[in-house]
Amino acid sequence: MPRMSAEERRESVIRAATAEFARGGYHGTSTEAIAKRVGVSQPYLFRLFPGKKAIFLAAAERCVEDTIRTFAEASEGLRGEEALHAMANAYTKVIAERPERLLMQMQMYVAVAAAEEEGDREFGESVRAGWMRLWDTVHLPLGADVGETTAFMAYGMLINCLVAMGFPPDHRVWEGLYPSARLKGRLEH
Repeated sequence: MPRMSAEERRESVIRAATAEFARGGYHGTSTEAIAKRVGVSQPYLFRLFPGKKAIFLAAAERCVEDTIRTFAEASEGLRGEEALHAMANAYTKVIAERPERLLMQMQMYVAVAAAEEEGDREFGESVRAGWMRLWDTVHLPLGADVGETTAFMAYGMLINCLVAMGFPPDHRVWEGLYPSARLKGRLEH
C-alpha cells in the first residue's frame, strides 16, 4: 500500500476529527483520540495542524462546506418552492445517513458559545462566516427573499434539534413541518 501524502493525511485527520468532535465536542475530545483514529502519532498530527483549535476549525469548515455543497447541488437550476423542497430533502437525507454531520454542526455552536464566554472570538468569527456562506447559498434559490431564507434556516435548526434529541420520525412533533422537511421514512428505528 503506497504511503499517503501530507495532504491525504490531513484529509484523514479532518474526517477523524469530525467523527471525534461530533461525538465528544471540543472540550471532550483529545488530540490523542484523533491521532489514534487516523493511525498517526500526536507529534505527526501537530506537524499537519498547529493545535487542537486548528483541527476543530478545519473540521467545522469542512462540515459547513459539505452542507453548502448539499444545498447548492440540490437547488441547481431550481427556484422558489421547488428549490426549498429539493434542499430540504437533500439535507434530511444527509443527516439521516451521516449523523456525524448533524452532531458536528451542533458541537460547532456549543464550541462558539463556550469560547466566546472565555473571550476567544476566533471560533465565533469562523463559524459565523461559514453560516453566512450557507445563508447566501440558500438565499438566491429561495428568490432572495429574506423571510423565506429565515424560515428555511429556522426549520433547519429545528430539525437539527429534534433529530439530536432523538425524536423518532413518526412522533407528532414532526407534523407541523412541511413534508420535505420531515424525517418519516428516512431514519431507521
